[in-house]
Amino acid sequence: MSGSEGSTYTQPWYVTYTYAMAAVILTVYAMIVAKPLLMPLLFAGFLAILLVPMCNFMERYRVPRFLSAIVSITFSLAVLLFVGFFLIEQLRGFAEDAEMFTQRLEEILKSADAIAAQYFNLEVQLNLDYLVSRITEYVSENAASLTRGISGAASTLTTMMLLPVFMFLILLFRDMLKTFLRKAFARGDKATEEKVDAIISRIKTLIQHYITGLLMVIGILAVIYSAMLLIIGVDHAIFFGVFAAMLNVIPFIGPLMGSILPILYSLITMDSLLFPVAILAGFYVVQLFEGNFFTPVIVGSKVSMNALMTLLLLLIGSQIWGLAGMILFIPLGAILKIVSDEVESLKPYGFLLGRVESDKSEDRSGLAKRIRKLADRITSRFTA
Repeated sequence: MSGSEGSTYTQPWYVTYTYAMAAVILTVYAMIVAKPLLMPLLFAGFLAILLVPMCNFMERYRVPRFLSAIVSITFSLAVLLFVGFFLIEQLRGFAEDAEMFTQRLEEILKSADAIAAQYFNLEVQLNLDYLVSRITEYVSENAASLTRGISGAASTLTTMMLLPVFMFLILLFRDMLKTFLRKAFARGDKATEEKVDAIISRIKTLIQHYITGLLMVIGILAVIYSAMLLIIGVDHAIFFGVFAAMLNVIPFIGPLMGSILPILYSLITMDSLLFPVAILAGFYVVQLFEGNFFTPVIVGSKVSMNALMTLLLLLIGSQIWGLAGMILFIPLGAILKIVSDEVESLKPYGFLLGRVESDKSEDRSGLAKRIRKLADRITSRFTA
């Protein structure tokens, strides 16, 4: 053996690279395999953290912990059922317009057929029966893949039924879980225990303020979208407005998905192209305000990640867990940043996830500061 006894061995870069790639591949594979368990557990964890202040409030008046957890979960489920009932009632309105919708679609297809024959010398013979036959043919040819997709969606819905159970158990054993994290990472060291407590407190505050702020933004957007569509004269404007606002939880892609449905509906049911153009322009203007004012001011810097990392997490989440991953990976990235900022060896990754110091667009105006203070006061009232 050559070399002095005091020299340290540094493993080659390709060994480090192999270990890192193996860890990443195994982690991603485990996340895909464990999706039926991890996805509802994360949703339940975030929602349970949001309900902790309500449980604490009831427990201060000597309400048993199991009862406070049941009451909090029942309240949240009642709110979700109300929203679901509202959307179902709005969808019933579409059934009443089915005949008019079909006639209008027939007229549009005939017009498109005439334009193709006149200007492009094509005889496509577009009609509703033709489209139905093509759809039926596609379904029969891809029955196996569609069945797998439907069964996967049904499995996901069945797994999501475990949400109330997970939420109840997390709320019931929240002190034990906190003690476990302290024992697992601090191992009796007083300074490390304080750091673990600080990380847990920051994560709890992050999730509570993030979800509360997101709900406030959804409420504001629902009112603005509904009012805009009512002014334009779109039928079922409230449904389209609420639906588009709810899709806003998916960064970047959600607003686009929310605008497509009312644009297509107006294109089919209205006589002029000015209506879909006006809807498109209205959604664009509202999204400018949302992206540069509402979300930065109300949600604030709690999820303080830069746009590059946010988009990257969004794409990774969509590849691993689909739509649920697009929603979950943003707060997970923010949690990762909190942990990285507190652990010395991970601080470079926290810097990579964070925002540029000059990115202070939410503090440029006095109005933004006043709205920020009001939003913080409201979120503090619900999360104290």
